[in-house]
Amino acid sequence: MSSIPAATHPVVVIGAGPVGLAAAANLAERGQDFLVLEAGPAAGASISQWGHVKLFSPWRFDIDPAARRLLEADGWTAPDPAGLPTGAELVENYLAPLAKLPALAPYIRYDAQVTAISRLGIDRVRTAGRENTPFLIRLATGEEITARAIVDASGTWRTPNVLGASGLPAHGEHELGAFIDHALPDVLGADREQYAGQHTLVAGAGHSAANTLLALAQLAEEEPGTRVTWAIRASNASRSYGGGDADALPARGALGTRLRNLVTEGKVELLTGFSTRAVRKAGTQVTVESAGGQAVTVDKVVSATGFRPDHSIATELRLDLDSVMGSARELAPLIDPNEHSCGTVPPHGEAELSHPEPGYYAIGVKSYGRAPTFLMATGYEQARSVVAALAGDWEAARNVELDLPETGVCSTNLVYGGEEDTADSGCCGPAPAEQAAGCGTEASSGCGTPAPAEPKRGLATGISGGLLAAPINLIDVSTAPASSSGCCGS
Repeated sequence: MSSIPAATHPVVVIGAGPVGLAAAANLAERGQDFLVLEAGPAAGASISQWGHVKLFSPWRFDIDPAARRLLEADGWTAPDPAGLPTGAELVENYLAPLAKLPALAPYIRYDAQVTAISRLGIDRVRTAGRENTPFLIRLATGEEITARAIVDASGTWRTPNVLGASGLPAHGEHELGAFIDHALPDVLGADREQYAGQHTLVAGAGHSAANTLLALAQLAEEEPGTRVTWAIRASNASRSYGGGDADALPARGALGTRLRNLVTEGKVELLTGFSTRAVRKAGTQVTVESAGGQAVTVDKVVSATGFRPDHSIATELRLDLDSVMGSARELAPLIDPNEHSCGTVPPHGEAELSHPEPGYYAIGVKSYGRAPTFLMATGYEQARSVVAALAGDWEAARNVELDLPETGVCSTNLVYGGEEDTADSGCCGPAPAEQAAGCGTEASSGCGTPAPAEPKRGLATGISGGLLAAPINLIDVSTAPASSSGCCGS
């Protein structure tokens, strides 16, 4: 056990993405010793892998307040608050300059992948003296680092969900992995040659799937022989089309409208009630089979089925994870996508993110577990609250506030399946005018819409773009008909 008090060690932040650097900015402002460990070669390394994709949230929601203050003090000029950055622009115009600031740069290490976390000299079972014992962090190189607290903002990009509809890999998914890409390939850029002239199946009903489908449809116009098929578990795609003009984030609403038009025009073939069960080799192609009996033979598969957290680095810590969400237990009911979507998540901070392991916090998209309702603005408030607690400012830690871009999509009532599940129904239709009108136009205004009187459910719009599947009818895989019900897609 270390003879040095834990309080003399730095706070270690895992991940130099938007939320990790927000935590670092807050720590710097409060004069706290810290060290950021980033597995990639630069700040925002994971975002750079989907740099071609445009965010739905304008710049005014994408910049952490503490980071803004540090940047502006260094002469930085913020982008147009109404502009919509791509992932690459978010890195180039915000994360990279932030990481280069004198207040942060000396305390960020790159190519530093964390493989395990424990307490120095004791395992998960030992209780005596635990709270005052430093954390021990082991890197992939074997190097070990001690810390007084850990803020895990490592995200979920490296742990995508499987293609199989039951949460298990589809039969043949691993063996035929060369045919399967995960969310957001650069279809019109770096990955163009892999998709040009090919028949591609996109599985998933979230915004990652929609972005890929739109790009593939454009590629089909430019490259003869390119075909696009879209498979979802739902009985129709109305929820994926979203709220259209009722969405307070216009780019998001337009995405669904464009996708609907492509399906209507026959440029994207839609397969509904498709629960992927197996992937089988078919010559130079693969056949993807649904549990309901449908099958489609394609050249490529894009599995846009969302992401999940990997808590394996913390198995020697005392975590209290919700059995369903995989998030901190106190946070789970606040983010449950059966009850909430992006704009209806209530403010939360250190109290909801804490675990029985004092000083350990997972923040950012990883904190949400499997809930796909995360927005960057939520992560920034998490970072502020957690850092305030680590600095001993409990009043600030507990005073949590959250202004989110409430939208028609995020405020719709959910109707499951059947003929009612249409574009004009409560599932994904436009919100009532009084709900949609509450969104302010100034950067500081957020959304002034009062909380609805009854629970609202709607489209999930986290960075990963995933969607929760609504309850579906169980089927016998041996005799299953080619149908299912439910509002949400896979």
